[in-house]
Amino acid sequence: MMGENKKCIGLIFGGYSNEHEVSISSAKTVFRAFHSKINKQRFIIKAFYINKYGDWLESDLSEKILTGEIDDDALNKQRIFIQEKINFLEGINFQNVDIWFPLLHGFNGEDGSIHGLLKFTKKPLVGCGIIGSALGMDKIMMKTIFSKLKLPQVNYLVFQNEDLNDKEVKNKLINEILKKLNFPVFVKPSNSGSSLGISKVTNESEIFQALDQAWAIDQRILIEEGLEVREIECGIIGTSNLLASEIGEVKYENDWYDYDSKYNLNSKITIPAEIDPKTTKQIREIAIQSCKALNIFGLARVDFFLEKFSNKILINEINTIPGFTKKSMFPMLWKASGLNIEQLVAKLVDISLDL
Repeated sequence: MMGENKKCIGLIFGGYSNEHEVSISSAKTVFRAFHSKINKQRFIIKAFYINKYGDWLESDLSEKILTGEIDDDALNKQRIFIQEKINFLEGINFQNVDIWFPLLHGFNGEDGSIHGLLKFTKKPLVGCGIIGSALGMDKIMMKTIFSKLKLPQVNYLVFQNEDLNDKEVKNKLINEILKKLNFPVFVKPSNSGSSLGISKVTNESEIFQALDQAWAIDQRILIEEGLEVREIECGIIGTSNLLASEIGEVKYENDWYDYDSKYNLNSKITIPAEIDPKTTKQIREIAIQSCKALNIFGLARVDFFLEKFSNKILINEINTIPGFTKKSMFPMLWKASGLNIEQLVAKLVDISLDL
């Protein structure tokens, strides 16, 4: 009888994205959490892996990647198992899926692409919809909305669809940066995650290379003024009633919070962050306000800067499919707030089924 009542979770991971490996790590954590003793009584998992070429693989093969029986690197290098590829709209067996759990970080997933595709299946999903996902992924649009709401941010410039192959255009952009911002600055592609494509620039001679690096990922570029700040993060779950987690702080050995700091090196994480109650309350309130403004719900991680000398709160960005790896902040924040990873994944499903 219990088996008949179990909900089937369609876990989607991998993806045609520069965050492919992070997605696999997140999916392995979530897969294990759903296979805990208590969650196995409520859920069954159907895995769907998308390789680095954008090919969907059938469920049994996908699950073997999560269990470690198959190495995804070898799979992608050889591009084998061609006969196991499926066309999503024609060949994927999703009729017994009750709810989707997409864990596609970055573009072609977190940007709303997967949400639009899954909408055609008429099944609910864990996370927000197309609009919130797209706005959360696009740093320029997100900051524009934050500006309209008068939420505090660092000073920034936006360059959209400029031809960086034209030296005159490049020089014009550099002059604008020198005129309007103070060093150091951070050069970012508008659509990318996990700090990929981002450069810290400390002087004029480094700008050319930083612009090229960002432009290779996205021709819409954001330039932010760097300040002496603390990195503060807050988790959000819920739909109409959004809940904020404990506040966490990340301290890192690198010069800034880059990809290595997030996934490869030993950053020091403090939860709850050592900040006063008033500031904690304000961060939680701004986190909820910003998510509502962008129509973000289900789950999110809101990142802040806390300026060191003034204690001023500055909102940085929102991640609508935050990492679930062993070193990811989002599950740590909720564990400190009373939900371990097994409880968290079950809670996220329950939240989404109530929509």
